[in-house]
Amino acid sequence: MSRLTDLLRQVRGTDAQLGADLEKEISALTKRRSFGLVFERHQPEAVELPGQPIRRGAKVRVLQPRGETAKGDSRLWRVDSIETDFAGQQIAQLIELVKDAPEHTTAPIEDLVVVAEFDDKIYPGLVETGRVERGGDKPFHTVINAENFHALEMLTYTHRGKVDAIYIDPPYNTGARDWKYNNDYVEGDDDYRHSKWLAFMERRLLVARELLNPDDSVLIVTIDEKEYLRLGMLLEQTFPEASIQMISSVINPSGVARKNQFYRADEYLYFVFLGTSTVVPHGGNMLTPAEAYEGKRIDIWRRLLRSGTNSRRQDGVKQFYPFWIDEESKRIHSIGDYLPLGEDPKAVTPPLPGLVPCWPIRSDNGEGCWQISSETARTGLAEGTVKLGSYTASKGRWSVSYLRNAEKQRLARGELEVVGSDQNGALILKQSESIARTLNPVTVWNQVSHNAGAGGSNIIRALLPDRKFPFPKSLFAVEDALRFFVKEKPDAVVLDFFSGSGTTAHAIMRLNKQDDGRRQCISVTNNEVSAEEQGKLRKQSLRPGDTEWERWGICDYITKPRIRAAITGKTPDGEPIKGEYKFTDEFPMAEGFEENAAFFTLTYEAPLSVRHHRAFERIAPMLWLRAGATGRLIDDLGDRGWDISAVYAVLENIDDAESFFDAMCGAEAVHTVFVVADDDAAFQMVCRELRSDLHVVRLYESYLQNFEINQGRGF
Repeated sequence: MSRLTDLLRQVRGTDAQLGADLEKEISALTKRRSFGLVFERHQPEAVELPGQPIRRGAKVRVLQPRGETAKGDSRLWRVDSIETDFAGQQIAQLIELVKDAPEHTTAPIEDLVVVAEFDDKIYPGLVETGRVERGGDKPFHTVINAENFHALEMLTYTHRGKVDAIYIDPPYNTGARDWKYNNDYVEGDDDYRHSKWLAFMERRLLVARELLNPDDSVLIVTIDEKEYLRLGMLLEQTFPEASIQMISSVINPSGVARKNQFYRADEYLYFVFLGTSTVVPHGGNMLTPAEAYEGKRIDIWRRLLRSGTNSRRQDGVKQFYPFWIDEESKRIHSIGDYLPLGEDPKAVTPPLPGLVPCWPIRSDNGEGCWQISSETARTGLAEGTVKLGSYTASKGRWSVSYLRNAEKQRLARGELEVVGSDQNGALILKQSESIARTLNPVTVWNQVSHNAGAGGSNIIRALLPDRKFPFPKSLFAVEDALRFFVKEKPDAVVLDFFSGSGTTAHAIMRLNKQDDGRRQCISVTNNEVSAEEQGKLRKQSLRPGDTEWERWGICDYITKPRIRAAITGKTPDGEPIKGEYKFTDEFPMAEGFEENAAFFTLTYEAPLSVRHHRAFERIAPMLWLRAGATGRLIDDLGDRGWDISAVYAVLENIDDAESFFDAMCGAEAVHTVFVVADDDAAFQMVCRELRSDLHVVRLYESYLQNFEINQGRGF
């Protein structure tokens, strides 16, 4: 490496930026694995930001002329200046963003779109675009319209280490125009589509890792056969300290055609367990369909004859005794005392003539032992938990069955119900209709409720009649997957940064209804218009950023309306939703949920405006999110320069803060205070005046520092 070091030094002497770029790439190459998952990181992603103002110094692309459907100019330009021509139209002078011989050109402002690359520094804000409130003082679910990488960056300020569960359904990279890289669809014949997908996923997973609680949280990722092998290795490399398990889940019993191959009926779920995260069983084993046992008679009787180790007569001396059988009535007449070791069972006389003995004789005809003592067996016979089993003619022997203590405990807890008794007095049991059978879940799931058609497409159709979303997840499948980890966390924070139609938030609402929980979901989705719809809109001379274009985007057309409809119980047209929720919790969809939701769009702020308190209205929602998204959002400090909401407060006017300190004395529910302070001495003075249990955050230093640090990720 010494030769490379010398060459780098020479390069930096003539072009400092080129030297720094080369050093960064060489450093990345030296860290590259010679084994495991190796892939190209590619150039940093870029995202177009329609609606962002065009200013001097902005990075932009030139849009294709209205009405054209062909691919536009993909080059990046820097706005050098903006002038107004004789017709009053604003014209931008542009310089191409290349090092060697950059071109110069001009373009009308309306034909430009701001572009952000992922190695650019961003300073995010949020603008609220609506809300629905039916949940009283419950925390708000939030929907953020944004490029999800930038939204994740924003969440490092509000939720670093605070997320209990992440559930994502990323693009499956099928080659069917299901995702974009650098504003271009990745086609099935792209030689680099796998490494582009891995680079795309790695960038997001690395930031997501910072949001998860390292002590106890889970990441759930769904995928199909196209990328499951690569995803598994990527997860192992990104979360080396975690335990990782893959589940196979049936989503379409009929299967989806694969040319000259088996039809695909399932997909896969990766579970990444961080810290002490564990599965909490909540129902069946996920393999046996619920309808196979719920509310039906079940056979949980076990053979009384001990098997395996310690099953010989000498291993259980006091458990070698006879059951006296009345063969005519096929009943147990009585139970004898144990026969001491060494005494011959053939010498034992029956208590009544005609009774035959049933001794614990093993399959190899050796003398064995029962599972319980004769005293316990007599008690079980009287209460109906011991019964005569079948008769094997070839062996000339009867079998005896019993209920173990585990089943007796389930009976006592009400998980099993007594239907009656058979002719011999043995209990007849069925599964309780009110309490689900609790079994350890297995790694193959096959549940009727997980059908993507009935639980996904049909749910969307009921909530949003005449609107379609491709391949939505079953609401009940997402609900079941999350319940394993948040059932005992009624205040859990759940994140989905590939939100799509909003299924994860909907599932969290259902979980809250089942146990009066206060869980909240953060849903991140963009307002991308489908590839098919884009072609139609371009022919109408529409472009991204136009109102008529944006109304068809996924966030505005599907995600927000779905969550609003789920909460209110009404379709976008104001009609009561038809149909009922099924399975775990069955009730009319028109009832809605007692929940709150707020909708936001991500903005890009100038750091100087933030530092001088000129962007507070857009930073304010982030403070509200960081404080728990509960109660009123403080977005205007008024003339007094401070305000106190349900659980947080903001102070800007430090010079006249006595009234603020007085008000804080009665605000016992407040746990976070944001203080706008130019210097550390003023900030420390405020801290001394406040309760010691409060979390006090300095603005805007904490905000600016957070996003400056984030740029050192080295993607």
